[in-house]
Amino acid sequence: MRCTVRPGGTRVVATTPDGDTRFVAPALAGAPPATYAFDDWNPVDLPGKPGFGGSAAACVAACVAAGRPAADALAIHHQVQGSGSGIDVLASIHGGMGRVAGRRWTPLAPHGPTVVYSGQSARTGPRLQRYLALSDRQRFLDESATLTAAFVDDPIRVTAAAGALLAAMARAAGIAYTTPGLARIAALARDHGGAAKPSGAGGGDCAVAYLPDPAADAAFQAACAAAGLPPIAVAVAPGAAASPVSGQPPVQR
Repeated sequence: MRCTVRPGGTRVVATTPDGDTRFVAPALAGAPPATYAFDDWNPVDLPGKPGFGGSAAACVAACVAAGRPAADALAIHHQVQGSGSGIDVLASIHGGMGRVAGRRWTPLAPHGPTVVYSGQSARTGPRLQRYLALSDRQRFLDESATLTAAFVDDPIRVTAAAGALLAAMARAAGIAYTTPGLARIAALARDHGGAAKPSGAGGGDCAVAYLPDPAADAAFQAACAAAGLPPIAVAVAPGAAASPVSGQPPVQR
């Protein structure tokens, strides 16, 4: 997300493409009078939302534009949404790739994935409530942490194992995690020597995939596109902490 600040006037005005200012208005409390215009700096032409954490990125951008610490977005976003891990907020703050434990961000060497849209959008909230009611959640957390620690050394194996672990947890919790689109993406990744798993809470949005080499990745993306599952051009970007005020995301003045 990008925030363009147009100084002037006597009050704070926030505008977004869809008119939803829930996540930016609280962050702009106390900001200098101006118009704060939010927009997608790298828009994606899809029939639904891709699930990239846009509200988190907008909230972080609003904090930076208002001159307040970017970390304030953690509490603001959680209060407005009423749930969430905060990982998307931390990713927007720090940029790059990282491992998250609690609210602690540890940078990792970038291993940019291939991202594919599953063909439908999903809502995190209802799935999160079922997850929080899971009785054996600690075992799932421990196994997830073990896999996360091994990710950098073997992203394909870990992605496949994490996808299987998440699917098993979802069955136990009664979460509608896998969709036909997500299952097809995972199957195509396996066919090309790689692995793919849903990103976030599942139920739609995107899958992230890792392939063994550029040729396999190109063939995988072509197969996904042919199946009506569009790959999305993404890049590992700097976060608010790396470029708080510049012509690049998250804030433009």
